[in-house]
Amino acid sequence: MPGSVPNQPSSDGCDRSGESDACNDRKRLRASGGYGKLRSYQVATVIYDATVSFCDRFIDKRSRTHDQMVQAARSCGTNIAEGSRAAATTSQTELRLVNVARASLEELLLDYEDFLRQRKLRVWAKDSPEALAGRAVGRQMDLTDQMDRTDPVEHYQAYARWLDHADPAVVANALICLLHQTNYLLDQQISALERDFVRAGGYIEQLAAARIAERQKQQHPTAPTCPHCGKPMALRMARRGPRAGSQFWGCSVYPDCTGTRTLEGADGSVRSD
Repeated sequence: MPGSVPNQPSSDGCDRSGESDACNDRKRLRASGGYGKLRSYQVATVIYDATVSFCDRFIDKRSRTHDQMVQAARSCGTNIAEGSRAAATTSQTELRLVNVARASLEELLLDYEDFLRQRKLRVWAKDSPEALAGRAVGRQMDLTDQMDRTDPVEHYQAYARWLDHADPAVVANALICLLHQTNYLLDQQISALERDFVRAGGYIEQLAAARIAERQKQQHPTAPTCPHCGKPMALRMARRGPRAGSQFWGCSVYPDCTGTRTLEGADGSVRSD
């Protein structure tokens, strides 16, 4: 089951929960929320619900391990959700919280492996029939158009044959498979967040760029849009080269976009370089 199902945010800009701040009437600089549509959050919710059930059935409630496993399972989903909401104002916090979610699942994975080892129970191999069957369920869920992508009960039921099994070894092995899958998804999510930060900068940088663009728009109401990305352009001055000292229009999100336009064409119209 590890690594079988990619994160699948929506493509309408509401890519972080069942509902996103980017989807309401007041448009924000950065989208936040939408975590309910992330595959990592969906599987993390299944893991949390199944871990609560597993610990109640197979681990002494007075044991410290019981509480540690439940809290580690809970930490993953809550940190994904909290990071998603924080994304509106801070990229670093979102990235840090998703990393915390990843670390929580690693801790929980070790607990399940310890459970099987200490009781000398069989561990499913990655290519065992049981693990392959679990991966098939994940793929089938992705192909089912009728499925409610934000319904945790529906996601749990897809794996219920293993998670509700009377044999603790079956439940623990199934959860280990789901943990590997979610860890893979979170690794991909972390990599994507890092790429976005490098490409577009953090919230403060984006806010400053938006302010520059707005100020230029106020000073030059006829400022053109970028021919490459369509964003507003800012008035800049060439510092070197044959045009040093002359002004030109440059994309307001430079260096992410390097689109330029000459300040004014010979006929008085704005044109693209």
